Amino acid sequence: MRPLQTDLSILDRFGFEKPPVGVKFLYFKPKGVRQLDKGMAFCEMIGEAQRRRTPFYLSKENENCFGKVVLGMEEMSSWGKAGELGPGFEIFQEPRANTRIYQYVPMFPVGTVNYVVFSRLDKLTFEPDLLILMATASQAEIVLRAMSYSTGEVWESKTMSVLGCAWVFVYPYQTGKINYVPTGLTFGMKAHEVFPEGWILMSIPWDWMPIITQNLREMKWVLPSYAEGREKYLKRMARLIDDLTKRSANP
Repeated sequence: MRPLQTDLSILDRFGFEKPPVGVKFLYFKPKGVRQLDKGMAFCEMIGEAQRRRTPFYLSKENENCFGKVVLGMEEMSSWGKAGELGPGFEIFQEPRANTRIYQYVPMFPVGTVNYVVFSRLDKLTFEPDLLILMATASQAEIVLRAMSYSTGEVWESKTMSVLGCAWVFVYPYQTGKINYVPTGLTFGMKAHEVFPEGWILMSIPWDWMPIITQNLREMKWVLPSYAEGREKYLKRMARLIDDLTKRSANP
């Protein structure tokens, strides 16, 4: 794994209640990292990494939900593709609704990811493919504004009722898009009691990390209009519009 070179120290300023987690997808077994010593769902690995003081990796044997399918570690079963499981949990009305989701779910090609490494930020020694944050709405707003501050990028949130892990892990990796999902929405994470409700789970792919961190160092985190109150905000708005109107008369 490539040693960590991206300076992520600016994230310490947030004081996140739960530490950010770096994730690395690998074909070959990582060196110098211990394998997880138990089985759990893929989505549960985030919380496990937040609690552990040392990095760990998972293989197919450690994943006991459908994360191994999303990771391409095994093929989807025929009854899974037929949409038979969702109606059994009363998530979908009929298999036809369940089976339709598979044209959208992002998955790794079979056999391309054999290991996944997790590390909390303060123990991170490798360049992560993803950085996963568990943020309040106010913290998430700052991160998303850092994304668009120098780029004008649109904020997008994508997930579905099942296989939420695919949208947290695979979608950002494959598309290069930052994704964010409120906790408490997806079936598996809710049933596994992975996260408390009402947080914003954010996945930042590697190509956005330098942009996000640089913009966080440059921009104002709390905008004046957020801190000065409604009346002062309205006066500021009127003043700016009046100034621009006058200037545009003689461009």
